[in-house]
Order: sequence, then structure tokens, then C-alpha cells
Amino acid sequence: MFGGGDDGKAAAGPTPADSVAASDGLADPEGPLVPGWKTVVNPTRGIAFDVPAEWAPKPTGWVSYVADDSDPDEKPIVGFSAPAILKEKWCLSDDDHNGTQEETALASVGSRGEREARNAEEAARENARLWVYGSYAQPHEDKVTTGPAEPFTTRSGLTGSVATATSSGLEAKGRCDFDGRATAFAFKDGKGQLVSWTFVGVRGVADEVPDQTVRKILSTVRLVEATG
Repeated sequence: MFGGGDDGKAAAGPTPADSVAASDGLADPEGPLVPGWKTVVNPTRGIAFDVPAEWAPKPTGWVSYVADDSDPDEKPIVGFSAPAILKEKWCLSDDDHNGTQEETALASVGSRGEREARNAEEAARENARLWVYGSYAQPHEDKVTTGPAEPFTTRSGLTGSVATATSSGLEAKGRCDFDGRATAFAFKDGKGQLVSWTFVGVRGVADEVPDQTVRKILSTVRLVEATG
């Protein structure tokens, strides 16, 4: 079960960071590191990253999440805020024939805090696993494969752990049922708190986002001045 929308808080604009050495992982969000791309800022978490021009950033108060399909209260099992989405209406379906078209995006990226994780490795693997399970594999946890967490350093010198999870072998019951993939990068923010950035997208289709592009987006993740 997918969810998303503004969290009701006033949208805060990005605050430029002071000019510091790249090794600090802190960067000015005003300009993209990749020419022609867009910079996405989560001002509450103090995280910025760049996405290709065709991606659509959502307001900073926007929250995307997935919930258990059997949960009537739609309690999120994983989510992120201030996301950017690629082809938000990539697939439309009305599998329950209630007259309402459900939208499936091709891919999305966002960031969040990781209060419950013990370390970056655990946060990266669990984040990737939950996004794939919640978005594509429910209720089949055995169809999700999560790779090991590996060290990663972004272009700004920000260090952390990255892990990728995928689903495979799922039976398509609806028009927009596909396998999926998620890559999560966990690291510490400017306050020393564990946070994460995650890509989640459809896998095994002609216009699947290449891993090379995912890694290029990931390489631009950086810290900026937090306003929250």
C-alpha cells in the first residue's frame, strides 16, 4: 500500500550552507553538482542531492511511504520526505474496480532519519529491504534479496554505508505489479545523527532507471544547513 502527501507543516525553503571544505560533506544546495540536473533539499534533515532534469521534486513537507496491505490504519512500515519522483503516473490501474485509478511511479528518491537503527550498515540494509517489500513484494518476504552493506563516499566526502535490495519471481496479479529495486545510503548528519537517502524503483522493465544513474544521484548526496 502506497501513500504520500504533504505532512501539513509549512514548507521550508532551502537555506544555503556556509562555504566549507568538501571533506566536511557540507555543500551549498543552490547549485547542482551535475550540470543540467536539479538539486533536491530536505531542510529538516539537512540533506541535499541532485536528480536528472526529468525528475519532479515534491514540496519539502511531502512524505512518501508504504504500509502493510492488510493494515486498515495504513501505519507506514518505511517512508521518506522531501522526495523527487520520476514519472509519477508511469502505470495506472483499477485492479479492485472501484472506479479510482491507482498511480505507480517509475522511481522515487528521498531522505529520512534513522532513529531505530544501531549503525549505518543495519540502516542501509533494512531501509532497502523494507522499501522493496512494501512497494513490490507484499506479502512475500522470501521474494526479497538484500545485498551486503558496503562503504561508500560521495563526491562531497560524505561517508557511510550503501546496500541494495531487489525482488524477483513475483506473480503479477494486477496491471501495475512489477519487481522492484531499492538502494539505500546511511550516514551521519551534521548533528551526528544517523540518517539515510534511498532510491526505490521498478525493476525489469524497458525504462528501468539504470544502476549507473542511481549511483550518480547517490554520489551527489551531501549535507547542508538544517532548518528543523
